[in-house]
This record gives sequence, C-alpha cells and structure tokens, in this order.
Amino acid sequence: MTAKIPADISAFLAAQGEADATLLPLPGDASARRYLRLEGRGKMLMEDRHDPAGFAGFVKIARHLSDLGLSAPRIHGADPETGLALIEDFGSRTYSVQLAAGRDEADLYALAVEALLHLHHHPEAVRVAVPDYELTTLLDELSIFSQWYAPTLRPEIDTAAFDAAFRALWQDPLASLAGGPRRLVLRDFHVDNLMELDGREGVRRCGLLDFQDGVIGPAEYDLVSLLQDARRDLAPGLEQAMLERYIAAAPDGAGGPDDILRRYHLLGAQRHTRIAGVFQRLALRDGKPGYLRFLSRVLRQMEAALEAAGLSEVSAFLNRELPGWQQV
Repeated sequence: MTAKIPADISAFLAAQGEADATLLPLPGDASARRYLRLEGRGKMLMEDRHDPAGFAGFVKIARHLSDLGLSAPRIHGADPETGLALIEDFGSRTYSVQLAAGRDEADLYALAVEALLHLHHHPEAVRVAVPDYELTTLLDELSIFSQWYAPTLRPEIDTAAFDAAFRALWQDPLASLAGGPRRLVLRDFHVDNLMELDGREGVRRCGLLDFQDGVIGPAEYDLVSLLQDARRDLAPGLEQAMLERYIAAAPDGAGGPDDILRRYHLLGAQRHTRIAGVFQRLALRDGKPGYLRFLSRVLRQMEAALEAAGLSEVSAFLNRELPGWQQV
C-alpha cells in the first residue's frame, strides 16, 4: 500500500503486534466497508467507519458462528471506536472464484446447504442478540422497490400511494411466515460470501463472510439467497436437488415439503423485489451502476417467484401500475 497509512490504523496495527505489516487493499463491494490484507500474515484489516451497528454485528456473529462449530473469520482484535478489526484471512477461494475455475458446482452447493442445516439444527444458534426479522421490516424492504424501482418506469408516479397499496397486498402473505421455524439468518448467503477452506473437515470447510446484518427470521431465507442468486444462474436441476437435500433434513417445526416450499417461494418473491429496488438505489444514489447488469436476472426471478408463491394479486397490481416492469 503506497498511500500514507492513517495514524489510527498504524496505532491499531501496532497494538496488535503488526506494526510492520504490508497492507494490500481488496476490491470493494456494495458497502462502505473495506478490507486490507496483511501480506503473508494470514490476517485481514477490516475498516468500517460508517456503520457502528454493522461492525458490532460482524464481531459478535463471527464469534457466535465459530462457537457453533462453523467457520467464520477469527477476530484477533477489534476497536469499535475507530471501526477497525483484525480478522482471520480466509484467502481468495470464494465460491465465485472456485466456480470460475471449474470446481464442481453441485459439491460446493451441497457443502453450503449442509452448513445451513448445521446452523438450523443447532439449539444455541438463536441465542444471540440480533434484531428480529419481523413483518414490519419485511414490508419496509419492499418499500425500497416502490421508492427506487417504480419511479424509473413511471417518473410521475405517486410513490406514497403506490407504496401503500403495494404493502397492503403483501401484508397477509408475509404475516403467514410467522408459523415457520425462526432461525439465525445471515442475510447474504451466496457465492461471493462463501469460501472453500483447506485443512478443515465437514461443514467447517465452508467459510462464511458478510453476516453482520444477521437477524432471527424465517429459516428458508438463506436458502433462497443461495439457490436464487441475483448474480448467477445455477445449472439446470441444481436448485431442485439442493431443495430436496435441505427438505430431507429440515429442522423441527418446518412442516412438510409443501410448507417449506411455500415459505421459500414467498421469501424469494420478497427478496427479489427488494433487490430490484436496491440495485436501482445503488446506481442512482450511490454511483454504483455496475449492479444493474444483474437486474434483468433479478426481475425474471421475481416474476417466477411471484407465480410460484401464488401472489397473483401482486403480479396483477404491478402489470397494471408498471406495465412492462419485468423488462429492462
């Protein structure tokens, strides 16, 4: 790293015994967080100065997941005042990198599903102080679509009226999720945030990243994140095979296959709708238009999930209020 290192970073590294480390910045993502690799040390500097709650959540959930027998980065040291943490470096073998190199897709996804099942079966998994992913939050996330996606199609739209009607159509279906199992939900459980780790056995081979927004919510949410990925298409038949794998060993209280699939498709519809709005917000507000290259896939997924979840009233509303909404 050629630029001068800020004084607080130098002081933090010195306190951790890493004053002489060479820092190598890693590419950024949709967040304001950044990571710098300590070359040759097996450690990473995480810098998150804009989201104290997310910083605290990362540290807390990382330690919790490790206690559950899963692989989250070890926290070597953390300073909430500066938003700096020294964490274990899992390397660069994300699922995305491995898949691009020809790694067997079904094997990687099966490992991720087994890690989820381990999390969902562990009796201590929900014993962590994180927010509840409840109905109001689910509806608020849908408002991102109203506020950021709908106006791109109809600039003159009455956003408040659209949003009120839109939320009303989702209210009862989403309220029905309360009957399913509640588990620790990591929120961004997809190939960019999963690693294949050498030298570990069982579910610990699956390295977990980017879970600072974890909540207690519907068990199937992370399964949707994994199997209906906004960034890539799965091989034909793989989603169904992984669903069957999960259903065969689902946690207590999940009900039968129809119950699990009903929640899965409903959560998929909600998630894709939110993401369509988020991608537009990233482009229009945050100056990150690169995510728009995934938008057509997300809209296809959203349309399919609305149908699979039986949300015909939502689809009819969108077709009436936003003609051609599924085309970009």
